[in-house]
Amino acid sequence: MRFDFTDLSLFRHVIEMGSITHGAARAHLALAAASTRIRNMEQTLGAPLLLRSRAGVTPTQAGRTLLQHARTILAQAERLREDLGAYAGGHAGQVRVLSNTNALTEFLPETLSSFLAAHPHVSVDIEERLSDEIVGLIAEGVGDIGVVAGTVDPGRLTTFPFRSDRFVVVVARNHALARRERIAFADVLDHDFVGLDRASAIQRFLAAKAERIGRPLRLRVQLRSFDAVCRLVERNVGIGVVPRTTARQAEKAMAIRALDLTDAWALRDLKICVRSLQSLPPFAQQLVAHMRA
Repeated sequence: MRFDFTDLSLFRHVIEMGSITHGAARAHLALAAASTRIRNMEQTLGAPLLLRSRAGVTPTQAGRTLLQHARTILAQAERLREDLGAYAGGHAGQVRVLSNTNALTEFLPETLSSFLAAHPHVSVDIEERLSDEIVGLIAEGVGDIGVVAGTVDPGRLTTFPFRSDRFVVVVARNHALARRERIAFADVLDHDFVGLDRASAIQRFLAAKAERIGRPLRLRVQLRSFDAVCRLVERNVGIGVVPRTTARQAEKAMAIRALDLTDAWALRDLKICVRSLQSLPPFAQQLVAHMRA
């Protein structure tokens, strides 16, 4: 059988995304081309690799075996590219970072920008995920470095402290809740919300918390940044949940107030997680050291 690197990379993306459509997008392939490649792989093997349903795709036993080998082969190919890149004047390598929304928006931009400025031959591929998803994906070898909330169980992963922050509720200064200092998440669910895109990790996290309480999250509008959330909150479109670091900056320029959330999950002790520090390439180890500093 002959599977090329494009086949193996596509198959890995399809499994990780749970859909051929999203896997094709991540692999930068047209859906028709991706579907043909997967179908040809199955015909070459003589066995199905995917179980298809309305909810997406899952690997068969043959698919799981292929995925395991695909990750090994692709990792070895990436390591070869990294080792030879310096001689060719190209990138020394790429680090794949998986991060929750809080770290991605509030802390990683500054940290990564200073690291990349000091390491011009290294590139970073960063993806937003829920913290519990990140733990599983790092354990499986999907990413090199994860940044997760300290409330999730990291299992056997090696962890290091990263940053601390707290989620707060932001309201307009003339809002009915503006006189409050602290409030529980359950007590704000009667109000309309301004939030991030439904696909964002934090928005999925908040929706899950509301569902556990037995109440819907009444989203009036979804935006792309916490700053944009604060701007619409100022105009009384709804209330929002943002990191305290964002709220402090926004309060200086906007007519909003921040209320501490009393829920335990609102305190975010962020952690770095890796499978093993020693198993990471040198430049990935350097990024971990930079993040810890």
